[in-house]
Amino acid sequence: MTSSAPHAATDARRQLIDFISADAVFHGDFTLTSGKKASYYVDLRKVSLDHRVAPLIGQVMIDLIAQVPDVAAVGGMTMGADPIAAAILHQGAARGLAYDAFVVRKEPKDHGRGKQVEGPDLAGKRVIVLEDTSTTGGSPLKAIEALRKVGAEVAAVAVVVDRATGAREVIEAAGVPYLYAIGLDDLGLT
Repeated sequence: MTSSAPHAATDARRQLIDFISADAVFHGDFTLTSGKKASYYVDLRKVSLDHRVAPLIGQVMIDLIAQVPDVAAVGGMTMGADPIAAAILHQGAARGLAYDAFVVRKEPKDHGRGKQVEGPDLAGKRVIVLEDTSTTGGSPLKAIEALRKVGAEVAAVAVVVDRATGAREVIEAAGVPYLYAIGLDDLGLT
């Protein structure tokens, strides 16, 4: 790692926070997945599918998960985790890292091979479950269950934006470490 790497990581994170704040935070009256009301909504798909922002997400998330050893693949519940996993896969490849990606369907397919987890064979491999924003922790828990059924070892859950609404506690209570890149303070939402 060169001496400019920490600066580059900080710069990518700062740029990502700026994009999220400008383009993915909406103010008003919203009902969250949990049924709770909120005065703001973070819609990460507004930026995770943007050509300028996806590489930043990949860089920031790779820096976040670098502390987790021996990770073979990243992914989570479709749809929110898909662009995050793709960003990590591509930015990882650019850095010479070998992160594969996977997708977890809500339900197993009722045709073809009937799979719920798509991508490389994950049996016996360490994986990280991704989520764009966290609210209840329900999506990562569902992904964890599906991944364990195929023999994967879930090393952590990694979230781009943590809403501080209890997901961390739920995930950690299930015995899985919880990591996040950006909190509400970073977005000026506390």
